[in-house]
Amino acid sequence: MSELWVERHRPRTVDDIKGQKQVVDRLKAYAEKRSFPHLMFAGPPGTGKTTAAIALARDVFGDDYRRNLLEMNASDERKLESIRTKVKQFARTAPVPGTTFKVIFLDEADALTPDAQGALRRIMEQNAQTCRFILSCNYSSKIIEPIQSRCAVFRFRPLADDQVRSMVVSVAEGEGINLDEDAADAIVHVSLGDLRKAITSLQVAASMDEHVSREIVYETTATAPPEELHRFFLACREDGFQPARRRLRELLDRFGLAGTDLVNQLHRGLGDVPFLTEGQKLSVTQTMAEADFRMVEGGGEALQLDAMTARLCTLLSPEMKS
Repeated sequence: MSELWVERHRPRTVDDIKGQKQVVDRLKAYAEKRSFPHLMFAGPPGTGKTTAAIALARDVFGDDYRRNLLEMNASDERKLESIRTKVKQFARTAPVPGTTFKVIFLDEADALTPDAQGALRRIMEQNAQTCRFILSCNYSSKIIEPIQSRCAVFRFRPLADDQVRSMVVSVAEGEGINLDEDAADAIVHVSLGDLRKAITSLQVAASMDEHVSREIVYETTATAPPEELHRFFLACREDGFQPARRRLRELLDRFGLAGTDLVNQLHRGLGDVPFLTEGQKLSVTQTMAEADFRMVEGGGEALQLDAMTARLCTLLSPEMKS
């Protein structure tokens, strides 16, 4: 447990990357040519952007790739001064003998200020012959257009459930962990296509017991199982306010959830509730959205959740069926 499994099982080459087939196929071509243009990797967290950047650098430069790579997290060094000093200085130095260019990898580039992005654009222009930039971001819309136009843009999507599951099972086997079938399904459910989150969830659960069960996964990830969420909706429909309120408190206490976390999980599980009509689901979604907004804006959590529960009891009662 001394080493993070995410790092231990991180793909070392582009060929080892799971999922993202279209992206991987294009990156393989760059690796074979040992050259590439400026790149931008955009997509949600945990989908392989950083892994792809480092794997591509290793494929192009070999095991000594670190000498030719500057890796920066732009959210830590997001100001103009960082771009003018650290990035500009590295871009001006000559590449390692035997190579024609060096690589600057800016992680979370969408955190850069507009002034820093303007300076970055100028550096990309001046050093295009001897330096390549790889930018990764969650939201490409936060990168200024002149930078986007200079980059080949790669869109990373959340991994499919079967890809996450196969990787989790593979890691469990490699680490000697006894992983139940339904526990693997629970990890897939919790991860939402984020492979880093899935592997971390497995490691946390395995630290509790080498036999990883479904219950351990949900307890260690602060996530309520879908059936528990369904029981809350059922209590709102059948039992009335006080029983539904007690079930809400049980969910919060048992799984250690914050109010906004609970609302988000209820919203995610709403589509699978079999005993609600489409009209009721629409009304419930509006109610949950209002409760979430009020809590984010600073409203008292307990009062807002009680108000949401009261509204759901009114909406879902048999008399209100639509």
